[in-house]
Amino acid sequence: MREPPSTVQAIYDKSAPSWVRHEPTILSDFTARPPTLDFCGNVTGKRVLDLGCGEGYCARQLKERGAASVFGIDISPEMIERAQIQERQSPLGIQYQAGSATDLKALKTESFDLAVAVFLFNYLSIDEMLCVMQEVHRLLIVGGDFIFVVPHPMLAFTHRQSAPFYFDSESQGYFSGRDHAFTGKIWRRDGIALDVRSFHKVFSDYFTALKTAGFTAMPELQELTVTPELLELDSSFFEPVVDIPLHLLMRVTRSS
Repeated sequence: MREPPSTVQAIYDKSAPSWVRHEPTILSDFTARPPTLDFCGNVTGKRVLDLGCGEGYCARQLKERGAASVFGIDISPEMIERAQIQERQSPLGIQYQAGSATDLKALKTESFDLAVAVFLFNYLSIDEMLCVMQEVHRLLIVGGDFIFVVPHPMLAFTHRQSAPFYFDSESQGYFSGRDHAFTGKIWRRDGIALDVRSFHKVFSDYFTALKTAGFTAMPELQELTVTPELLELDSSFFEPVVDIPLHLLMRVTRSS
């Protein structure tokens, strides 16, 4: 089941105010974004492309960590507007643009040292994901890193419809559900639930797409879940997803 970009745009245009935050608020701000930023390593002086940047939560942190430039693109004009408001209020020199990550032809070849995609591919079909990965390969310098994080392929099948994070497999199987858009929700610590989507993919879909796009180096992979530190912080919020595979994090280098 393919979901048109306008549907994704509508979801985020409507919920944009609820995504704006200046500190960790949403479950994945604790369980996914810190290790994703750690995977980026030392970004001092690097030119960074943030695909599906939303309201700029990660873009701001990358710039504050020393990136020379950050260019963020997102399908939702409302999310981009929220990012630009924060840029005007606290200027960091980040450039934001509303647009599709599948259409990056205007960007110059080998013009970035690092590309990140934080929960982008769950909104794209397998073919659309491949299109983006091919563009990322073109846009990165040789030796540049591509880092992305997605919902774990098993999440919809190991944690059914309850807080603080779930996807509904709609009775689809792990393999038969490939490329079907699963609906879901993710919670903030204040109890607000946000609508999310995931085009279900299996592990091999990511590896095959990376190889087809031109990435020949072996990706580094982490499976992310709740840590003991998070349980100490707020056991009632994180306990329901303890030992559940929540996210899949990958880093791959353009080697040629």
